[in-house]
Amino acid sequence: MADQETSIEAAVFRRLLKHLDDNKQVQNIDLMNLAGFCRNCLAKWYVAAAADQGVTVDYEQARERIYGMPYEQWKAQYQTPASAEQLANFSKKSDH
Repeated sequence: MADQETSIEAAVFRRLLKHLDDNKQVQNIDLMNLAGFCRNCLAKWYVAAAADQGVTVDYEQARERIYGMPYEQWKAQYQTPASAEQLANFSKKSDH
């Protein structure tokens, strides 16, 4: 059962990454403001999970896995400047 559960969880993770990839217009700050995590958080969690398994994964490698391309390329192609409203919402949530 554990192998099946791991397989299901892996499929869900792949689907989440595809969903994020299909919705590049959703900016990380939007995700942070709405859900409290973003693509970069997923990359950090990936690094931590790998470390728990005794595997070293560089943060940039993890971000490339999450973004589907090098982060700097994704940022140049898809990231837009945060609006004043987005920054204000992020600031409010960061104060808690």
